[in-house]
Amino acid sequence: MLLAVDIGNTNVVLGVFDDDTLLFRWRLDSHTRRTEDEWLVLLRTLFSNADLGFSDITGIAISSVVPGIAPFFIGLSRNHFKIEPLIISSVLDLGIVIKYDDPTAVGADRLCNAVAGYEMYESPLVIIDFGTATTYDIISGKGEYIGGIIAPGVETASQHLHEHAAKLPSVELRFPDSIIATNTERSMQVGIMYGAVASIEGIISRIKKELNEQAVVIATGGIAPLIIEKTPIIDHYEPDLTMIGMEKIYKRVKKTTHN
Repeated sequence: MLLAVDIGNTNVVLGVFDDDTLLFRWRLDSHTRRTEDEWLVLLRTLFSNADLGFSDITGIAISSVVPGIAPFFIGLSRNHFKIEPLIISSVLDLGIVIKYDDPTAVGADRLCNAVAGYEMYESPLVIIDFGTATTYDIISGKGEYIGGIIAPGVETASQHLHEHAAKLPSVELRFPDSIIATNTERSMQVGIMYGAVASIEGIISRIKKELNEQAVVIATGGIAPLIIEKTPIIDHYEPDLTMIGMEKIYKRVKKTTHN
């Protein structure tokens, strides 16, 4: 079995694969003050509840955009699973060409999304990941990662507004029934949520125009299901895209290594 560890700014997502089937998926908050022992206790609890043992794991892949957390999971892998983990980065044989000015600057999660998306759809792609940042990754029909866009995440923008405007509350991320709001909370929700939709539609339209290809648009990440309900511009929702990409990269690298 493969343990996939996706370390993001907001959450650490853990997935256990049996071959290419995702059996278990857990989401923990990215608490940078946790020690390796505290992460170990959490992992043991999750594994016990799933009737799994550390010995069931034969491989570990780590994707991280948080340098302060990654060493804990590398240590857990080596010290408790007795496995040398595969660290996802652009230096690996990913099966796609990275045409970014500096390939090492592309986040590991975005690389995983690109690999999974292209293997699944084999066409020009725009991948939107709704996380701490909203990222757009563009893949050509030839399987080339040709660039991307980084924008503030929807929840990040909402929290920033609350923290920097004294009279504006923290609000639930939802779409009000009417776009013309009659109180402060709904006014913020309209601005944040419909503003995000308008931004997404505008950016994707411009990407498609510049790409000059009929690109498939894939969404992943926390609030993607909410956004999809309000726009026809997104074609598919893939909640486990990053996890799937990690599994595909792991298999590819191990196959190359063993040949």
